Formats: sequence, C-alpha cells, structure tokens
Amino acid sequence: MNKTILVVDDVAFVRNTLTELLTEAGFEVIGQAEDGIQAIDLYRRLKPALVTMDIVMPELGGIEATRQILKHDPKAIIVMVSAMDQMSLIMEAIHAGAKDYIQKPFSLADVTRVLNQALTGKSSPQSGSQLNVGDAL
Repeated sequence: MNKTILVVDDVAFVRNTLTELLTEAGFEVIGQAEDGIQAIDLYRRLKPALVTMDIVMPELGGIEATRQILKHDPKAIIVMVSAMDQMSLIMEAIHAGAKDYIQKPFSLADVTRVLNQALTGKSSPQSGSQLNVGDAL
C-alpha cells in the first residue's frame, strides 16, 4: 500500500508535529503546504496517496481546496484535520468529498487508524473519528 502523505496546515508547528507522528507510524511525508493554494499545486506535482487537510486556512481554505483537488482527481483521498469546535465545517468537508477527519488534539494511534482506514477504503466518517486524547497536539 502506498503511504505517501501531503500534510496541509497553516500552522508550522502542527505540520511538523503531524509529520513526525506520520513518519514514526511508517508513512512517508512527501510534502507540506501552508494553505489551500499550495496544497492543490503540491497535490498535482507530487501525487500523494493521501492528504491531511486543515479546514481553516488563509488564502484558500481546506474545504475549497478539497473540492478543487477532487475535481482534478476524483480518486484523491483527503482526511480533514480540525479543531474540536468545527463539526459543521467537518460535515461540509465530508459532503465536499473528504473521506474522514481527525480532531485536534490527536494521538499517534488514532491518526494511524484513521489514515490506514482511509487508504484501504474502510473510512466511515458517519461513525465519527473524534480523537481527543493526544500524545502530541
């Protein structure tokens, strides 16, 4: 299974923390973006197996970036990363085509579980992937 990841978040600390967690879990982070515009560009150039996408970002938010990536590649796998108080935005992202979501704070075990489920097509965002106990952020 291809485990290449593009990490998208406007906060460098979150990008770096998530990259460290993903690397520790055996994923290969092949790129990082700080906004939706960069995410779309890097997705097209790098063709990662999965994108972790922050919802609220400057320039172009995660929901619109998700729509544009899926327009370019309907098979793209995008998992949203959000703060705990963003449930309406998470649902909007799922309706836009995101496969699942993780909530900050997150743990290595939970991030790994959600991303592996998304990569194998076993995600079910309706069951909720609410992750609130954290090793990291």
